Amino acid sequence: MTTEVSLDVDVREVRVRSGHAELGGSLGVPPGARGLVVFAHGSGSSRFSPRNVAVARGLREAGLGTLLFDLLTEDEEAMDLGTGELRFDIPFLARRLIAVTRWARARPELAGLGLGYFGSSTGAAAALLAAALHPGDVQAVVSRGGRPELAGPALGRVRAPTLLLVGSLDVDVLELNQEAFDELLCAKSLVVIPGATHLFEEPGALGDVARRAADWFSRHLDAPGFAARE
Repeated sequence: MTTEVSLDVDVREVRVRSGHAELGGSLGVPPGARGLVVFAHGSGSSRFSPRNVAVARGLREAGLGTLLFDLLTEDEEAMDLGTGELRFDIPFLARRLIAVTRWARARPELAGLGLGYFGSSTGAAAALLAAALHPGDVQAVVSRGGRPELAGPALGRVRAPTLLLVGSLDVDVLELNQEAFDELLCAKSLVVIPGATHLFEEPGALGDVARRAADWFSRHLDAPGFAARE
């Protein structure tokens, strides 16, 4: 069951069920979309994060569909703020992402689109784990200021081409990304955004992220080839 409310000409609200949980999402698919990018954010964020919303807008302008959703329900988010139990539970977050992927694949208007993941913070680890567990469903992964090392041994099983984007001033996270990059055996690239910190708040930094992500997804989300592997 899906409830939809129009937000604007490009994006509408959707509700996605994952087990007993109902998750909010924002779906935008431009005419003739070349693929669909599902976002997985980190703890303390939401589908309304200005950074992810800005990147999603850039991807849609490049002809890619986007689906931003909340990994946690409101009650789970409130609990996690106090306990921190869920924010680093990568298998749990990956299961949520897989459930949303299945929901998207079941929708007639999305079923034929190549699919990629855009992850930030711990959401990047969840995206990589989900990609490793279901390699036939995911064609590309992009991480923005992510914690890919939290995917652990699953890194070596990822087959989807993976792009890691890290700010040059985000020193600790950059080191963790370099370590994770060495563990990846798929087609891969590590790009350091000059002068950017962890949140990419510097002028032009987030636009650079959006352009590089759009290029990566545009090259790797091949809808006909994706559908052929059904």
